[in-house]
Amino acid sequence: MKTVILVGDGMGDYGHAELGGKTILEAARTPGMDHLVSHGKLALLQTVPDGMLPGSDVANLSLLGYRPEEFYTGRSPLEAASMGVELGPDDIAFRLNLVNVREEDGAMTMVDYSGGHISTAEAHELISALEAALPAQGLALYPGISYRHLLVVDGDITGLETVPPHDYPEKDVTTFWQNYASVPLLADFVHRAKAILADHPVNVRRMADGKLSANCVWLWGEGKAPAMLSLNELFGVSGALISAVDLLKGIGVYAGMEVLEVEGATGYLDTNYQGKVDAALAALERHDFVFVHIEAPDETGHQGLLKEKLQAVEDFDRNIVQPIFAGLSGFEPFRVVVCMDHFTPVSLKTHTDDPVPVLIYDSTQPVDGEFSSYSEENGRRAGVFYKNGAQFLRAVLA
Repeated sequence: MKTVILVGDGMGDYGHAELGGKTILEAARTPGMDHLVSHGKLALLQTVPDGMLPGSDVANLSLLGYRPEEFYTGRSPLEAASMGVELGPDDIAFRLNLVNVREEDGAMTMVDYSGGHISTAEAHELISALEAALPAQGLALYPGISYRHLLVVDGDITGLETVPPHDYPEKDVTTFWQNYASVPLLADFVHRAKAILADHPVNVRRMADGKLSANCVWLWGEGKAPAMLSLNELFGVSGALISAVDLLKGIGVYAGMEVLEVEGATGYLDTNYQGKVDAALAALERHDFVFVHIEAPDETGHQGLLKEKLQAVEDFDRNIVQPIFAGLSGFEPFRVVVCMDHFTPVSLKTHTDDPVPVLIYDSTQPVDGEFSSYSEENGRRAGVFYKNGAQFLRAVLA
């Protein structure tokens, strides 16, 4: 049986006064998901184990059937794998964000974790310039997509505490920035990088155009290479993964999946939806399991943009759920899952560890569903609870 999992990253939310108390999922026009719910089943899934932070890394590992508490070593090693960077046994990978900070009277405020959603072409110019700030040995820099890049450290970082920049919008991050000073190798690099970025022509042009500059680097998500079993070893399935995000691609690499590159996939509202649909349906000719990840709901949630997140959810339904479901008619029998990895409430601008609703439709067993819409509350009311991702995926693949 063919199985497709469609992930709207961060779709979960809380009620909004502007929407009459409804959540974004409840207010959005989602006829594709509504149809699947009316003929499928809803459940609730705990994607974030107790004691772990609700990151997309941990949560998407759960959606792929892994127990993060057994395999997870950090976010950045997964991103390194997606970029083809092989880590040595002592190497530590960091996510390097190009961010915008405001500095006043010695205090630093995180303005934008994405450097104004800087383009990949602009970011690569900046990363190339930052290579001049690297020491002769100990650090290696690798360009990624948009604001997301990779720094690999071969050295001691004992005692360093880092935080995700998207957790601190318009908040003071001075103490976290000063933490880098505890590691001389990193302290010298981040301070030299800030000086280089301040006057770089890319940032000068962006500010002249009224855009935010990417005026600082932010290191976080550090870790060493994990030892993971493949999906085939765990569940006996061959799979493919489609995402614009290096983190997800890296999970796919370690899971032994075919990671598909889609031209124009940006991880935002302007992503190439049709390209992802075409890639997913083509992959089903080669595999029994396909995982399609859409980042835009999460990005707009982090930015606190209610209207844009509503658009992201409606785009996910119209441009991913509906055409993929229509295309699956040529692959009978099939199961399709619609889900999210975690909540990214607009009011909080960060992730939460709430259990997430999952929708499971089986073409061989369509039912008169109890619910007419896919939502957080209906997931809670469904009465089925998967306590971890392994339990969930076993049920999906059974």
